[in-house]
Amino acid sequence: MGAGKRSVMAAVLVMLTVSAQSVIAVLPAYDSQNIPLPSLAPMLDKARPAVVNIATHSIIPVADNPLLRDPFFRRFMGDPKKQKPRQKRAQALGSGVIVDARRGYVLTNSHVIDKADEIAVTLSDGRVLEAELVGADPATDIAVIQIPAERLSELPIADSGDLRVGDFVVAIGNPFGLGQTVTSGIVSALGRSGLGLEGYEDFIQTDASINPGNSGGALVNLRGELVGINTAILAPGGGNVGIGFAIPTNMAAELMEQLVEYGEIRRGRLGLSGQTLTPELARMFNVKVKKGVLVSSVQPGAAAERAGLRVGDVIVALNERDITNTTDLRNGLGLLRAGSEVKLKLMRGGKSKTIRAEIDTPEEQLFEGRRVSAHFDGALFGSIVKGSTWFGKIKGLLVYDIDQGSAAWLAGLRKGDVVVSVNRQVVVSKKEMLAALKKSSKDGILLNIRRGNRALFTIVQ
Repeated sequence: MGAGKRSVMAAVLVMLTVSAQSVIAVLPAYDSQNIPLPSLAPMLDKARPAVVNIATHSIIPVADNPLLRDPFFRRFMGDPKKQKPRQKRAQALGSGVIVDARRGYVLTNSHVIDKADEIAVTLSDGRVLEAELVGADPATDIAVIQIPAERLSELPIADSGDLRVGDFVVAIGNPFGLGQTVTSGIVSALGRSGLGLEGYEDFIQTDASINPGNSGGALVNLRGELVGINTAILAPGGGNVGIGFAIPTNMAAELMEQLVEYGEIRRGRLGLSGQTLTPELARMFNVKVKKGVLVSSVQPGAAAERAGLRVGDVIVALNERDITNTTDLRNGLGLLRAGSEVKLKLMRGGKSKTIRAEIDTPEEQLFEGRRVSAHFDGALFGSIVKGSTWFGKIKGLLVYDIDQGSAAWLAGLRKGDVVVSVNRQVVVSKKEMLAALKKSSKDGILLNIRRGNRALFTIVQ
């Protein structure tokens, strides 16, 4: 073997024994025979322009001083009702990935742009562009924003289902607001769930360094293809410990289609409850499989009942994907839009069976208050569904949740309230609320609220 070949072989052996990041830091660009060494730089030259920095600005209501509740102190500090609401300006930083250069679509995390009044995107060439929110899904922490489609670069999206543990990956983002930064590592695990980070979890775990500000950035393979959206880290001591999580592109791409089309995720429902199969339950129900979801109840009239599902069935696969526990089933159904067809493989009485079901349109369509008015920021509205105290008794929009101290909270709304009418117009949907809000006067928004056994009017200004 010649000296030149021996030098190249030595370089490759070194690369296999240290991380890619160390290779870049330790090895020279050329060996002693002037032969170029392996490098991630050519791939990154193409990938980095598609990763952007995101800065958001928000106006956050500030709660009144508690002393103002005391009439004595109010004499000196003034009546809060006669003063302008107190507010403060907040700023947040994150990252995003251009995935459609023609239309200017950027994928990022929902928490990066949450409650943002202004979104500014900085490109790798220094341009700063104003972005508009297309749609966001807090349950999966995915959001789509749009920037002017002028001289943009995009990242090709890979099939994240092809990833294997041990594959090399590179994280690109804006940690701590330092500017675009690249780190490298491997895929440490796949299908991570049950972490309590999001409502629907199917994370790629990686040891590529991910820090605050990397959220929404790109996780790419060595071909420069997008395989995940970086979203969270496990940091018991507050710093990076080599356990980061990314949302796989197969999930992100499916969600993006709905966000672009509807501005929200329209999840359907199958209408069943289940529990993870255990060896004891498997013996009692005479099933030969060891993993799956045991159906414990089927809602009358729902898609599951119409398709023929029964209590005692064990679901083992959904659309050819293995189901090992309730998290797998919830994640699989959570990505399906209302009206789509699903194929379920199940075990019944020791025999395998395949059935098809059409996902129902959900009874409740939840929406964030800020999507109808800044006055309702922090509230989560939705229709009154079966099982609710108010179902069949009253028409209106139920406040499913509310952030304490938010604009909606300061406006007087509370969790469990039913907004019966807005500006004297009965509302039972987001569309009707938007129409009613157009009739608001300079004196404010008139709400009729049902709270427990009381009914009251309140004016939101």
